[in-house]
Order: sequence, then structure tokens, then C-alpha cells
Amino acid sequence: MVFPRPEWEKFRERIAQLPMSAQWWKRIFLGNAMDVDMDATGRVLISPELRQAAGISKDTMLLGMGNHFELWDKATYDAQEAEAMQGDMPDVFKDFSF
Repeated sequence: MVFPRPEWEKFRERIAQLPMSAQWWKRIFLGNAMDVDMDATGRVLISPELRQAAGISKDTMLLGMGNHFELWDKATYDAQEAEAMQGDMPDVFKDFSF
């Protein structure tokens, strides 16, 4: 996940308030977070450590998810999307109007 700074701070506070039973997930989310920079052409520079952790090799997908972005390895995203499309739509969408 890629957050603009104000959204990251909100997310970080929510994670920090989780109970001790979620301590490892707090470590995963907060302990592995890194600031990223943009280059002169507006590209976001993702560290090799974060690319490796996300399984990103070459081609990527950047998805706008409202208050944050998701950065995916394209092949992984395509496989996950195909799997989701083969299944039933979640119940939460049963009364949703498009």
C-alpha cells in the first residue's frame, strides 16, 4: 500500500491503537513502513526491499483505492483478479446499485 502522508498518519494511528493480540501485525505494518520519494518526473521511487517484499519484479499495476494506492506485480494482480472473477460476488454487493 502507498499512502499520501496525511492518510498514512491516520492509518498509523489506527494500527498503533490495536490491542496486544495484534502486536505482530502492528510490527509488520509499522515496522516495515518506509518513506518513498518522487523523482523529477513525478515517478515514485520504491526501495528494492519493498519491491522484494511485495513480489514486484518488472511490470506493475498502481490501483487507486480511495485514500491510498495499491502497488502490485502485474502478473500477480492479473492472477488474483482472474481468480476473483471466477468466484461469486461477495454478499455485500447483493444490494449495491451500480
